[in-house]
Amino acid sequence: MNMASIWEVVADRMPDRPAQICGSRQTTFREFDARAARLASAFAAAGVGPDVKVALYLFNCNEYLESVFAAMKLGAVPVNVNYRYLADELRYLLENSDAEVLVYHGALADRVDAVRGSLPRLRLLVQVETADEDRVPLLDGAQRYEDLLARHEPAPRAERSGDDYVFLYTGGTTGLPKGVMWRHKALYAQLSAAYMALGRPAPATLDDVGDAAIDMAKIGAAGPGLAAAPLMHGMAWFSSMGRLMVGGAVVSLTNRSFDAHEFWEHVERYRVGAATIVGDAFARPLIAALDEAEQRGKPYDVSSLQMIVSGGVMWTPVYKQPFLDRGVGLLVDGLGSSEATGAAMMLSAKGQDLSTARFQLNPGTRVLTEDGRDVVPGSGEVGVLAICGAALPDGYYKDAGKTQATFKEIDGTRYAIPGDFARVEADGSIMLLGRGSVCINTGGEKVYPEEIEEIVKLHPAVEDCTVVGVPDDKWGQAITAVVSCRRGAEADPNDVIGLCKGKLAAYKAPKHVVVVDRVLRSPAGKADYRWALDVAKQALGLG
Repeated sequence: MNMASIWEVVADRMPDRPAQICGSRQTTFREFDARAARLASAFAAAGVGPDVKVALYLFNCNEYLESVFAAMKLGAVPVNVNYRYLADELRYLLENSDAEVLVYHGALADRVDAVRGSLPRLRLLVQVETADEDRVPLLDGAQRYEDLLARHEPAPRAERSGDDYVFLYTGGTTGLPKGVMWRHKALYAQLSAAYMALGRPAPATLDDVGDAAIDMAKIGAAGPGLAAAPLMHGMAWFSSMGRLMVGGAVVSLTNRSFDAHEFWEHVERYRVGAATIVGDAFARPLIAALDEAEQRGKPYDVSSLQMIVSGGVMWTPVYKQPFLDRGVGLLVDGLGSSEATGAAMMLSAKGQDLSTARFQLNPGTRVLTEDGRDVVPGSGEVGVLAICGAALPDGYYKDAGKTQATFKEIDGTRYAIPGDFARVEADGSIMLLGRGSVCINTGGEKVYPEEIEEIVKLHPAVEDCTVVGVPDDKWGQAITAVVSCRRGAEADPNDVIGLCKGKLAAYKAPKHVVVVDRVLRSPAGKADYRWALDVAKQALGLG
């Protein structure tokens, strides 16, 4: 299965269904396919073919997935680039990925110009203009996106392989970003869970894909889907690819920073049936926007929203219940990473006691101790998540050592072990503790930030929190909570520390609480532990 071939079949079978909606710009599947085919011709004229890397340095826009589609039509490799990256970060990623094509928004042209001279591989620069701030002078040798489409006829269809790649670059919040190499067939194996609504096995041929898309539409299981995170984030990108795969429309937000009111306006206007968020970082402002609209006497109509899916970071019960109270049918809290999706899942529905909900391991997921044993349920041992199955990437691009460390063969089966630690409860459910790379060693004890962050956020004055370990002569690392407060509220550090001591072992309670105006996160809602550590050290006079 190749994603470009799948999208072409869907476009052939249901050409007039909406494929993309971004603000006032809407395209049908026929238009989506035709525009991508024209761009593919332009890429091919510049020498782009199999395995050539096409980097996307873009805000949300229809051109994002069109560029992905165009690259995949040629067997080329689409590469996501964080639009927050400045010159040094951008140079690193383009060089590391061996990018030969860069599709970028005009508002980012100055950053592109600052690095292009040191990237001899770049053979084509394509400037996208979808907002007033993008209409800047064209860089020397660059091409305007729409001009390329106007000058080229659609590329012919071709046979393709499920062994073609998509590169998903990690966020790099704890180190340098790494390119995770996903084959189309592994990506399809992961995304094909979307067909479960049909009650039959996922399509095995392209003809079956077309039939399934039509059947999904008949039963109302392929309506519009909206990602709160930007398309350059892995969860938003991949979930949008899956939405197109089943014949549903991808609805994208147009503001270049997250606007919760825009999210709900889109849900209401386009009758969005499924949405993806990234934990509390998105749930908090979304709930606040619902409250504000209701206080104005103009509540949003969210009756179409059947499901919200979250992944990547913590989604606490207090930020789940308000969605259920307003009629959202199902909340799906997925556990996974850029290296392995679908490790575990937590389902929440109205009437359920959310305080007792735990992640349930999916088939193929194990929790392993340092010596390779399975953690015994209820033992209190801590282990790392190990995920197996057909839906695994090949590894990291140009990093054999890190690939070998993360993807291991155990008892004849290949597993991904990204470094997420967990305990297994007596009932077989798991308590996620966090990523080992941000584990804090305090007084000889290992402490995981997410476990503490979840408790700190229970304080009524706390809006957000990131926990780090600062250097300490006595403890090695002193647990420090970097917190922001709700509007008009103040968090007494002693109260925050006392709350943690009442719910956790005393050694896990923060030694320091640093209050900031806003806890910095990535556009996708991920914690920035490097930033938090720098802020904490500065506030505590540690340099």
